[in-house]
Amino acid sequence: MNFTHQGKAIIIGGSSGMGLATAKLLVKNNIEVIIVGRNAEKLELALTQLNETGKASAIQADLYQPADLEKLLSYINQEDVRLSYLVNAAGYFSPKAFLAHDVDDYNTYMELNRATFFIAQAVAENMKKQGGGNIVNIGSMWGKQAIKATPSSAYSMAKAGLHALTQHMAMELAQYNIRVNAVSPAVVKTPIYHSFIDPTELDEALAGFNEFHPIGRIGTVDDVANTIGFLLSSNTSWVTGAIWDIDGGIMAGRN
Repeated sequence: MNFTHQGKAIIIGGSSGMGLATAKLLVKNNIEVIIVGRNAEKLELALTQLNETGKASAIQADLYQPADLEKLLSYINQEDVRLSYLVNAAGYFSPKAFLAHDVDDYNTYMELNRATFFIAQAVAENMKKQGGGNIVNIGSMWGKQAIKATPSSAYSMAKAGLHALTQHMAMELAQYNIRVNAVSPAVVKTPIYHSFIDPTELDEALAGFNEFHPIGRIGTVDDVANTIGFLLSSNTSWVTGAIWDIDGGIMAGRN
């Protein structure tokens, strides 16, 4: 992969899962990375791994806390901070029936989208000053296709909104040499499932979804990170506003 922009990459939700896998790919390609996460221990562990192969730093921020979000936005807005790459990888997922959703459930997803919106806005302004950049949002197959086994109406509504935001950003920011794309994964083994599955039982629980995918297995974080890296690179310089299915074939048809 070729990366032509010279600024840093900022990975929101970069301390684990797809975000961390993407950060590892970028530092191996000599891009300095800033990871943003809520958990201090996870951030420290991730930094240790990243600094073994490249250069990385971290910002601890809970995107649900207005003061933390403001702190992050203030950092992005500094004159001496040069950002060329943004990956919005922060996420939360806990299946719940539509009729059982309450206001707190709904707000859990929508407040994260709100933070993502204004982070992307600040980073885009930064990139505009630098002469361009690349952004990838992590959407979801659930934003395109309802799955009865995992009822997730508010989550899917939020992810569909993120897909729409990706296209609007791509259209409006193209004039500033900023490309914006998204990936839309199906079932991928990440810590996002820990909210409702015991970590010791995760492998067994997710194995039941292997045959659900035409390719015959669930995804890995590297499956998604490799595509994110490709979209961030100059190898996809004529791609913007795309929502790429990284889903083992589910959108083509399910077993």
